[in-house]
Amino acid sequence: MQTASKKIINGWAMYDWANSAYSLVIVSVIFPSYFIAVAPERVEFIGRTFNRSALASYMISFSFFVIAILSPILSSIADYKGSKKLFMQFFCYLGSAACVGLTFMTKDNISFGIICAIVGAIGFGGSIVFYNAYLPEIAAEEDQDRVSAKGFALGYVGSVLLVISCLTVILVNDNLNMGWGPWPVRLSFLTVGLWWAGFAQITFNRLPASRPSQQHPEHNILVNGFYELKKVWNLFQHHPITKRFLVSYFFYNMGVQTVMYLAPYFASDELKLESSQLMITIVIIQLVAIAGALLFSRLSRRTGNIFTLGVIIIIWIGICVFAYFVQTAMQFYLLAFCVGMVMGGIQSMSRSTYSKLLPPTKDTASFFSFYDICEKIGLVLGTLTFGYIGEFLGGMRYSVVALMIFFIIGGILLLFVDPKRKSVVAA
Repeated sequence: MQTASKKIINGWAMYDWANSAYSLVIVSVIFPSYFIAVAPERVEFIGRTFNRSALASYMISFSFFVIAILSPILSSIADYKGSKKLFMQFFCYLGSAACVGLTFMTKDNISFGIICAIVGAIGFGGSIVFYNAYLPEIAAEEDQDRVSAKGFALGYVGSVLLVISCLTVILVNDNLNMGWGPWPVRLSFLTVGLWWAGFAQITFNRLPASRPSQQHPEHNILVNGFYELKKVWNLFQHHPITKRFLVSYFFYNMGVQTVMYLAPYFASDELKLESSQLMITIVIIQLVAIAGALLFSRLSRRTGNIFTLGVIIIIWIGICVFAYFVQTAMQFYLLAFCVGMVMGGIQSMSRSTYSKLLPPTKDTASFFSFYDICEKIGLVLGTLTFGYIGEFLGGMRYSVVALMIFFIIGGILLLFVDPKRKSVVAA
């Protein structure tokens, strides 16, 4: 196939620009600081008392568990009906509405805010399934690294622009004692919702309708997706290299996703960083990640995807060792710089590597649903492990050791992935 027009490619990449505002403002910078500020150290929720940071971990775990259950059902429908864009729109609007709902979260209705945060994560995770599934439909294999990296780079640029704008208003209010209270923080959540849904219109207007499958469902439409996942897994028996890569990805991505979602809570609880220091840290990560995604994309063109991923995983292992011993804000800033260099690179490279290793098929949503299921289940297990170890062993530094083990296992498994032996049996 030929790569789609520049207009379509840019339209696809703009969804990263749109939804990455959620990743930065809600997941990484402003919402974690706000949650820590308004929630007590012990939070009452659904009839149980939770440690505040552990609850944040469990919120994320539950959100992505829901996505892991829904994805097979919806991806099956999307494949057979050609409705990737429709489902992408639904989850986009669900997530943006939840961000607007967070505007009304206060210390008196923590449970409402938790529910909105969960729904927002479901919207974000759900839309990404169908966004990723578009990649092999619009980009030829030789262009997928470049197109994937372009999406991540646009996402980092857009999210940094928005978060800097929000932080400027917040800091002006705090430093000049303007008396707006928490409203600048809460209005940043409203801004994310509008930004996400607004810029997504560029994507929805430019992306073509996805191609429906020529096959018909073999089972009831509500359960057919799970049979499709089983079928995909069975197909991987004829594509062992793709299967090995997925298993490797499952383990090392547990570490990546857990760091991405829970680093702010680690910094707050273990290092006692103030909100301003925490925000500076996350901005450093985002800015450096722009260069990191492009740097590793170029490295992959010279050395290959698998070698590049191996280098990135080794750096991640070093980051975990450093994180266990980090004590000061300056050390954490250095750690943030290192995380930023590999965060965008490993996400972009993993997505494009999987796309390249796919067998020839029209049912891309089912294959990317499997990929996203691996990501979501890994995220569920990673955040559960991180929260459980931190809550019951008395500190998140012990949780970092578990993350290092995930990266080591993933790196070892990656050694057995040889893309030159990729099977070309059609699916």
